[in-house]
Amino acid sequence: MRVYRTVGGAVLESDRGWFEIPGFPWDQWFCQDDPRDWINHRLSAISPLALPPASIDLCAPIGSQEVWAAGVTYYRSRTARIEESAQGGDFYDRVYSADRPELFFKASPHRVVGPRQPLRLRSDARWMVPEPELTLCINAQGRIFGYTVGNDLSSRDIEGANPLYLPQAKVFDGCCGLGPCLLLTEEPLPPETEIALAIDRSGETVFQETTRLEQLRRSPEELVEYLFRDNSFPKGCFLLTGTGIVPPSDFSLRSGDWVRISIEPIGTLENPVA
Repeated sequence: MRVYRTVGGAVLESDRGWFEIPGFPWDQWFCQDDPRDWINHRLSAISPLALPPASIDLCAPIGSQEVWAAGVTYYRSRTARIEESAQGGDFYDRVYSADRPELFFKASPHRVVGPRQPLRLRSDARWMVPEPELTLCINAQGRIFGYTVGNDLSSRDIEGANPLYLPQAKVFDGCCGLGPCLLLTEEPLPPETEIALAIDRSGETVFQETTRLEQLRRSPEELVEYLFRDNSFPKGCFLLTGTGIVPPSDFSLRSGDWVRISIEPIGTLENPVA
């Protein structure tokens, strides 16, 4: 099942068809012990639409949830962080192999953009890149109940200058993209699931690359367990699981670019760069 957030509520796509739920209680949903069962129970009381919606005015699929992120979970990310660090970067190598993962706050809801909404470039950064990531949807009890596509937009020059600048490299208005929907599934996504990134500029694709979930060193369950240690999320949360795609060091996003991140079977998150 896929759940889309719209201006008026929620649109759901399931094997029974398409459904509309006006005024969908997003935060209440994230608080349920079993969000999948809760939504299936609600669907049993309504009829599917006669036809799929002609168009859906999508919003970011987030209510009051915080967005967190994991770093250096792919070997490619470890290598890139070491290369860009002015301090040598051996700490990235250590965190890659350590028992404890790197976890950091990424965005509050007002800093998150949805499908086709503009990402922002930091005015004091010279080197900015998208980071395409599988994103976990986690209820208040710490249970993964779905997935979405995430973009952990980052300033590599600010983080590279000093790792203590990480919050400034990661957290700013328009720093995170989520969407286009939440995929609800009881089964984890298979290791061969592909994450694809493409960046278009002036009508041409200037960068594209893919990776697979099998390259992710830590399991989603391990990341969530650490995130919920001595920490609570009364309205649930999202967790970006890290990136295995890093554009070359001479590439930086520009205003007017379009970023497309695809993860099947979730869909494609597409955003312009302001």
